[in-house]
Amino acid sequence: MYQKNEFSDKLSTKYVILLMAIAYAFSFAIRMIWVYQFQDNSSFYWDNEIMINTNDGYFWAAGAQQILEGLHMENPRIPDVWKYGTVFFTVLLTKITPFSLETVILYMPTIISSLVVIPIILIARLYGQSVWGFFAALLGSIAWSYYNRTMTGYYDTDMFSAMAPMFILYFLMKSTIDFNLRSALYAALMIAIYPFLYNAGNSIVYAMGIMYALYMIFYHRDDKLTYTSIILVFFALIPFSFDAPYSYLIKMALLVIIYFVFQKVTLGQKKSILIAGILFVFFMYFGNVFGLILSKMNSYLSTGTYGEGLHFYGVHQTIREAGKIPFETFANRISGSQLGVLLALLGYIALVLRHRAFILALPLVGIGMFALWGGLRFTVYAVPIAALSAIYLFFVIGEFFNNKKLQYTLAAFGTIAMLYPNIQHIIGYKVPTVLNKAEVEDLEKLNAIASPKDYTLTWWDYGYPIWYYAETSTLIDGGKHQNDNFIISTIMQTSSSDLAANLSRLAVESYVESSTSFKNHVQNGQSIDEVPEKFQLVNKDGKRYHGGRGAVSNILFRNAQEDQKNPTMMLSELENGTYDLPQKTRDIYLYLPYRMMRIYPTVAIFGNLDLNTGEKKRKITFFPSTVKANNKGKVLLHNGIEFDATTGEVTIGNSKGFVKNFITTQNRKDNTVKIQPKLYHFDGEYAIVYMKSYGQFVVMDLETFNSMYVQMFMLGKYDKSLFELVVSSAYSKIYKLKR
Repeated sequence: MYQKNEFSDKLSTKYVILLMAIAYAFSFAIRMIWVYQFQDNSSFYWDNEIMINTNDGYFWAAGAQQILEGLHMENPRIPDVWKYGTVFFTVLLTKITPFSLETVILYMPTIISSLVVIPIILIARLYGQSVWGFFAALLGSIAWSYYNRTMTGYYDTDMFSAMAPMFILYFLMKSTIDFNLRSALYAALMIAIYPFLYNAGNSIVYAMGIMYALYMIFYHRDDKLTYTSIILVFFALIPFSFDAPYSYLIKMALLVIIYFVFQKVTLGQKKSILIAGILFVFFMYFGNVFGLILSKMNSYLSTGTYGEGLHFYGVHQTIREAGKIPFETFANRISGSQLGVLLALLGYIALVLRHRAFILALPLVGIGMFALWGGLRFTVYAVPIAALSAIYLFFVIGEFFNNKKLQYTLAAFGTIAMLYPNIQHIIGYKVPTVLNKAEVEDLEKLNAIASPKDYTLTWWDYGYPIWYYAETSTLIDGGKHQNDNFIISTIMQTSSSDLAANLSRLAVESYVESSTSFKNHVQNGQSIDEVPEKFQLVNKDGKRYHGGRGAVSNILFRNAQEDQKNPTMMLSELENGTYDLPQKTRDIYLYLPYRMMRIYPTVAIFGNLDLNTGEKKRKITFFPSTVKANNKGKVLLHNGIEFDATTGEVTIGNSKGFVKNFITTQNRKDNTVKIQPKLYHFDGEYAIVYMKSYGQFVVMDLETFNSMYVQMFMLGKYDKSLFELVVSSAYSKIYKLKR
């Protein structure tokens, strides 16, 4: 089985467990650097604990709140504790430990993600090389990309994303070495539970299952346990339609039963092949394997507008983690440096040549390579394999010394050399919390005046935190931010108060009604014919479905339907103060945060479209910046824009233009805004707002200057017949809709 010159150890189980404990402690300690750096920053604390640093974490935390505190009962988007492992384990840890929910969600990523050291060491131990696994575990547990997505405070399903597949890989590899059906059973059980832990990674596990079957058939087609092992794996891959987690539990129980049946009954190779083939067909059909993989790839490779019918703007290309990345970034994310990833590549080749079972890791390597086109998020899957590969190469090179001490010394120093850039990155990676204490205080004020059935309209980045702290629902959030982005973007950038108010009420009431109808449709087993006609939509295959489970914009505009509306005409009608709106059933709030100013151009993209053609309506100018230099009235901003305060001329790149409005704002102690306007050129094309309290200059076009966001947040100006200012601070302004 092993090469003659293969480095091997005969460490007892006790010492292997000790190595795991040390590697786990190292991973945990490195993740505490972030806590140490911010432990004295009071603005990062809430309820006597540091807040989390990922927006999506509040999605899962809100689900835990619902179970633990009975909150969010009116929110149709709250995750079910029985369907998502992240929520389940959060609730479990909060109940069985003395720690608060805030403490659990802060440290849970560190606790869970550090478990990756176990399969890394176990995989190396398959070949009698636990020390190799130990060194690899040190690197793989804290390498750049894996750390970024599993650091303390990064409370998200990513804590399971690479850790769980490594356990699957270990058992799959083990089954090819010891040819014990029990190893295949353990792999199948891990595959069965994986969607409960990380549903977004199904395509990866599908690929691992297919690779395993191909490997076993190619190399072990005549071994009697080959096809029974494949049967277990394929059965685990078939998606069940029962409510989770019962589907996972039922599937796991059935796998154990099948395993014991195989212990008692010998099927014979032909019958085993037939059953495996049937299960493969079921898996491919019910799992929609190719459709799932292609849709995942297309969603990250697509650009610009999309969809049949109206042309809404696609969201993935505005997300930093979902775009093409240069090789240097790719290399840094996987191994910490370009040299590191090249060593990993060479090491992986050596691994496959010496231990062909590492072919089973190809799906993880492949998805990591896909990051070059698909974006940063995919690099994380390749990190543990890259760590194993790079450290293995050091041991292989050390074989030439023909001295075990020198070999281990080289591997140790090589590991330290690869750890250095990653730890250096970690020390400098000072990610702030999602919100600061003052922002949370504003949301708590909203919580005090709002009802759980109310809606807060804002950009999707802030949707989940609003659920968690304000206990109101939102129209868009981190998981529902496609077509309905158009609605929120339009509200933020329109200059018509009537349009903003009417669209807010129409969208929310329509969404609530459609969501309620959809819930009744599902729970009561209604046929589509029993659903109100306005909620019935037809897909591209001509099949009718209930539109209440998706974007309300599809219902409002009858998107891709025979009776599709003209959005331009409809929005024009909504500018009329007498527009016939649905009956008011709840209050609606507009949340306008200061932090949205830096992403306002991105926010505006989604509403700055003619939905009929997908063409951009106008060129939006919005440049916030600070002063770099001021020479005799010529103000140079850090973004390169120059404003001549004596002539009212502004230079943006190579073009010059004149400023019409120059507004100086200053926050008063009572949280109102003091405004000092100055008119430069009546026919000017730009406006500049100098936000004195923030030290910010914002250069913008006149239409943007008149938008709801600029007028209501920056200037504190609003139509008092339509809106009421209920929360005001330097960090946010929250308005209640009166209509």
